[in-house]
Amino acid sequence: MTELEYPVADVISRRRSRRAYTDQPVEEDKIRSLFEAARWAPSSMNEQPWKYIYATKEQMSLWEKIFESLNASNQLWVKHAPLLVASITRKNFTRNDQPNHTAKYDLGAANALLSIQATELGLNVHQMGGYNQSTLRKNLNIPEEYELGVVMAIGYPGDPEILPDALRQRELAPRQRLSQSNFVLNSAFPV
Repeated sequence: MTELEYPVADVISRRRSRRAYTDQPVEEDKIRSLFEAARWAPSSMNEQPWKYIYATKEQMSLWEKIFESLNASNQLWVKHAPLLVASITRKNFTRNDQPNHTAKYDLGAANALLSIQATELGLNVHQMGGYNQSTLRKNLNIPEEYELGVVMAIGYPGDPEILPDALRQRELAPRQRLSQSNFVLNSAFPV
């Protein structure tokens, strides 16, 4: 595992994007706690442009509408996830209908806080960009004034043995993170 270069909160260092889930349903109070964390994310002009559409496996019809939009490579493992969440964001500000150029950034901040809260609750979040946007938009009747974010699989971490070989190896591999020297500058870009 890549070692921390500097101290961070324990919940940040424990966060992972696992693919193996148990079949244990996520309790309603924990689902609400996830969205409460997202609620408190910072956003430009306090717009809070994000929206979430979620479905538990108990809501199989809605769960399937999200699931069928996923790429086949994601469906292989997502089929075990008890909770699916589609994240979307309004393209324009509500106050003046002008483009909100930070809407996706704001959605990302809300998703990050949701993920950290999930880790704190003993849950795992795996965010996916691998889905068919047209299918998701059609299946969930998402208006054009919203931009699609990621789809999240959420649940309790499970046994990697349930995964196909290639995914199991990725699941069990040491966690890798780039060193700060790869992305932090204390100067302008070199000429």
